[in-house]
Amino acid sequence: MNNNFYLNKPFINIFEKPNKSSKISSQILYGEKFKIISKNKKYLKIKTTYDKYLGYIKNEKYPKNFVPNYKVKVLKARIYRKPENSRKTIEYLSFSSEICVSESNSTFFKFDKNKWIKKSDVINKNNTTNNYLKIFNLFKRCKYIWGGKTFKGIDCSALIQVYYKFNNKFFPRDSVDQINFRKGKKIYSKFKTGDIIFWKGHVAVCVNQKNLIHAYGPMKKVVIMPIDKTIKIIKETAGLKIKKVFSI
Repeated sequence: MNNNFYLNKPFINIFEKPNKSSKISSQILYGEKFKIISKNKKYLKIKTTYDKYLGYIKNEKYPKNFVPNYKVKVLKARIYRKPENSRKTIEYLSFSSEICVSESNSTFFKFDKNKWIKKSDVINKNNTTNNYLKIFNLFKRCKYIWGGKTFKGIDCSALIQVYYKFNNKFFPRDSVDQINFRKGKKIYSKFKTGDIIFWKGHVAVCVNQKNLIHAYGPMKKVVIMPIDKTIKIIKETAGLKIKKVFSI
């Protein structure tokens, strides 16, 4: 039996439990694949293909047999009903969403029925980039949302994971798993560009030797802050010290 489904909506929430009062633990973007573990009338228990994330989504009809060939390279890419600027919709695909292009003209790609996207907003799925700062800066000032992975809101661990996903590399979803994914330094006196700093339940990336970027709950958005100031604030307000540092 083919148990490989994919999402054909801009994004949906993954819930911790199969009920309407459950907290959101993560999200699935357009084109992401998943397997159904079990189901009831209202919810499906699923495991995502990319990061093996377990959770619950609403029980709806999801398609199969999807082979993406392009991915979104901008923070948000508008969807159009027809390949012309006058037929735009209010829907967007978020960064790193994956599509299967079936038709094109000089300016647009068609990726589903009555769904077109500008060529300038996407790139071949196999393309990669080492410019992690460009990716993180796309999300600068985006709202902080626990479990978020999109332009509408993102959390600290998703901000890190999105770089690896865009580059077709595995990286865990949650900071509790990310911190143990690679060996790192436990003694640090100097930070460098690309250092990933972990606290218990939080993570940030150094954009240079003096500043870092993170999706920071207390400020309710993705921000660039001085490294030393951030370390001090987190220690004073949450009682947390740095647990590990490794390079991106």
